[in-house]
Amino acid sequence: MNVVNIKVSGNSKPTEQLVVKAQNFEIRIGENQSNPELEGPCPVEYILAGYVGCLNIVGGIVAKELNIEIKSLKIEISGALDADKYLGASTKERAGFKAIEVTVKPISDASREEIKKWIEIVESRCPVQDNLFNPTPISLNLVQELKEPAAA
Repeated sequence: MNVVNIKVSGNSKPTEQLVVKAQNFEIRIGENQSNPELEGPCPVEYILAGYVGCLNIVGGIVAKELNIEIKSLKIEISGALDADKYLGASTKERAGFKAIEVTVKPISDASREEIKKWIEIVESRCPVQDNLFNPTPISLNLVQELKEPAAA
């Protein structure tokens, strides 16, 4: 088993945009309607973007393994989300996506059968798809940091 720990961390203040650090990169997450300076892709858009990115990466790995040349790859994805739950409305609906639809459009000289085999392998090996499709145990730990008042 080759377990790799992936870590990111985020920090924000009420008047600042959330900045997530991943490796040496900063990812800015927004969707603050009252302050345009804080706008940016919202968290669920990042989920979909991560899914597209993962399909692309795994698609390239699998194509190489199968000796298939993918000249270009277009991936379109959309998710249906009922915003009532996370906005605080009383509802029994889930907060997450109700459905996600993905369209994969590879340009390749490979046969239809080869491309079908390719996408089946990609689906089975895509970690983001696996996490969206299957329950993943999550442990959310709350640590409240209290700052002492500044000395006068």
